Amino acid sequence: MDKRIAVIGAGNIGSAIVLGLNESDLIDSKNIIVTRRSRESLKRFEELGMRVTTDNLQAVKDSDIIVVAVTPKDLDGILTQLDPVLVEGKHEIISIVSGASVKDMKAQLSKKIPVIRAMPNTAVAIRESMTCLCGDDEDKEALDRAVELFKPLGAAIVIREDLMVPATALCACGIAFFLRAIRAASQGGIEIGFHADDALFMAAQTAKGAASLLLEKNSHPEDEVDRVTTPRGCTIAGLNQMEHSGFSSSLIKGIVISAEKAEKLYS
Repeated sequence: MDKRIAVIGAGNIGSAIVLGLNESDLIDSKNIIVTRRSRESLKRFEELGMRVTTDNLQAVKDSDIIVVAVTPKDLDGILTQLDPVLVEGKHEIISIVSGASVKDMKAQLSKKIPVIRAMPNTAVAIRESMTCLCGDDEDKEALDRAVELFKPLGAAIVIREDLMVPATALCACGIAFFLRAIRAASQGGIEIGFHADDALFMAAQTAKGAASLLLEKNSHPEDEVDRVTTPRGCTIAGLNQMEHSGFSSSLIKGIVISAEKAEKLYS
């Protein structure tokens, strides 16, 4: 890609995107500009050959695609700050901000600038993100470029905008849910005799294998479960105990609650 990228706000998700882009072959590091209030926190990106600055306006002037990765409470202020230096026909905005609609963001801009919403997760740093994107029909070229940007960073799909908040809960928050499940599995491993480091490694690799089965074989989880469970076996005994304790229902409820919370983050 021959575009210059500015990432406004190198917090957790912004930094993860930058690191993922650096690992891909899509963009030369010198064409990535990273901003944050603290210059000190930008040193590691500078060491990787990227341009760093605390000046958001200069970063926008020197870029083509602007990735806005700030908190919902800071979004309005950032859009107001950037608006005077945005150029029609040059700039495109990709917002990582949960809950803020394309319409909301465009309404704050005085120029006709394409605005795309993207919801990656922190695995974008190792190019294993699940990223969901959406945009207006009139911004299809910008949306295609956003997909091109995020595809090398894992998987990327275009969804309806009304599903972006649910995508936040399932994919972005979901990283934490699956990590907690792996942690619980490793704790179970410790209780049955493994050292902590070994238990965590074994649980994480097992989880990776389970996910890979579904992705590579395009199969349903229950099909793979059926291949593991046998009559009166230890697997079905463990699964039934987990379900009696509310394993599936707790995970489902957690995702629903996160989606409800995400919908109210920007208002």
